[in-house]
Amino acid sequence: MRPPNIPTAWADILAGYAIAGSSASISSLLWLLLATTGLYGGGVVFNDVFDAELDAEERPERPIPRGTVSSQEATILGGFLLTVGVFAASQVSGLSLVLASLIAAATLIYDSIAKHHALFGPLTMGFCRAGNLLLGISVLPTVFSNIFENGFSLIHPTYLAIIPILYIGAITAISQGEVYGGSRRTGQISVVLMGVVIAILLGCAITSAHMISALLFVALLTWRIFPPFVRAATHPQANHIRSAVQAGILSLVIVNATLASCFAGGLYGLLVLALLLLSMGLVRLFAMT
Repeated sequence: MRPPNIPTAWADILAGYAIAGSSASISSLLWLLLATTGLYGGGVVFNDVFDAELDAEERPERPIPRGTVSSQEATILGGFLLTVGVFAASQVSGLSLVLASLIAAATLIYDSIAKHHALFGPLTMGFCRAGNLLLGISVLPTVFSNIFENGFSLIHPTYLAIIPILYIGAITAISQGEVYGGSRRTGQISVVLMGVVIAILLGCAITSAHMISALLFVALLTWRIFPPFVRAATHPQANHIRSAVQAGILSLVIVNATLASCFAGGLYGLLVLALLLLSMGLVRLFAMT
């Protein structure tokens, strides 16, 4: 289930909750946190199910090729987790149910087909993360009913969904070289995508009522993400790429903390950022990739 990664999915929901105005009930927020736990955990379990034969050669330390869990047991677990995710989302709103169902379908498409395609794979995984952010926003469905009323805005939730698409696209693209190494061209594309993400977040921060705290989070993200990605792009060996992927996954929490601070202030942003400490602690016990 990649436990270190699951708090990054919680951060998506908390950021979406802040974007929605943090006015919905806490019970709805808790249901969505459970939903994203099931959706993310189930998606990762099915990743190992579909990759069982390949992992036997490339990643023998994973549970299925190691013999700790059978493919059948993992399939049952993955199905259970995705079902829990969709059911939990249904307890919030019809929109939440639709989004969770789309995320569950997209994860299965990614695991079975899309991951093997250079463009389709990153886009599909980015869609999953964008859907997860929108799932958090769906805690207040009326936010979506006003999409076109006020014209274009850098901080409208619909446009913010491009951030996880670009960000995860960068991570997914560069992760293709985790085992045997990658190419400089792929690394350079990933760095450019990360630069675009930083630029969008900078625009959000500057137009936010909480500009100072949001800018500090943008600076933290830049400091955390660019060195490992530039290193992987310049020297695309497998170890550098794995370090970049790990930094990218963990720094998703900072992306969400930045969004949260733009809408709800620095203290809420720090609350989201605390999930980074949880992820970093879990990394000592479980693999991230």
